[in-house]
Amino acid sequence: MIVGPTGAGKTRLSLALAERVGGEVISADSQQVYIGMDIGTGKATADERSRVPHHLLDVVQPDQEMTAARFVELADRAIEDAAARGKTIIVCGGTGLYVRALLLGLFEGPPASPDVRAELSALGTTALHAELTRVDPTAAAKIDRKDVKRMIRALEVFRLTGEPMSAHQARHDHKAMPSRYPVRLVGLAPEREALYTAIDARVDAMLAAGLETEVAALRERGFRPPLRSQQAIGYAELHDVHDGKVDRPRAVELIKRNSRHYARRQLSWYRSASTGANEVAWYPAPGAVDLADLERYLAGR
Repeated sequence: MIVGPTGAGKTRLSLALAERVGGEVISADSQQVYIGMDIGTGKATADERSRVPHHLLDVVQPDQEMTAARFVELADRAIEDAAARGKTIIVCGGTGLYVRALLLGLFEGPPASPDVRAELSALGTTALHAELTRVDPTAAAKIDRKDVKRMIRALEVFRLTGEPMSAHQARHDHKAMPSRYPVRLVGLAPEREALYTAIDARVDAMLAAGLETEVAALRERGFRPPLRSQQAIGYAELHDVHDGKVDRPRAVELIKRNSRHYARRQLSWYRSASTGANEVAWYPAPGAVDLADLERYLAGR
């Protein structure tokens, strides 16, 4: 399993390893599941997919819901299929919730309460985040403040149980050890300046590859904010350009800034979750990883 922040080189490493061992890649990215969102999510290209089979790309339309539970269901199925064909699997992605769910299962929590959800939905995004920060700062630090659905669920769990959702999850993760799968966790964590430079270059490359055209095509199909998929970094800012909220130069600045902030949150999440059976071995760049060592691991040696 290859994890780490956006722009660290995870896709490059997964392709190099998969080609070396004849493996297949499962994407653990909550945005790459959306059809028509290719450039801004950094999906493997058609050429790369022709060289290495990929799973869990293009699973749902941008206006359809994708959950961690659904991800685990599909990933389990892909792993079972690959194993039946004698293939090895490399899971690659930066969505911590997906990674944790695949390895440890999901904390189910109490059933949904329509009354509580209706009350919380009326608060608005800013008030939701402030309330979550007050009652569960650990969850507030991990959940994007634009992710209204997850903030509401975290507050719902607190109100129904009297205990922060992060505390429930911590107990669940501890009880779930060891992992649902035997796994070697490889993390990419470049030095901050190198990572930020790579992120800025990645954004420029996405724009040059046609990200703005991709966003325009999504808008023509009716996929616009406040859809959750269209709040993804790179998409939200360019939708704001179309809606006259910002100009293009400012939008590009925001994409780069928001990508850097997201990368910091990703690193913080993985490092806090890297314990015991889920210890991540960190490397500064894809080239620092010993592919021969990983090949031996995947071969069971």
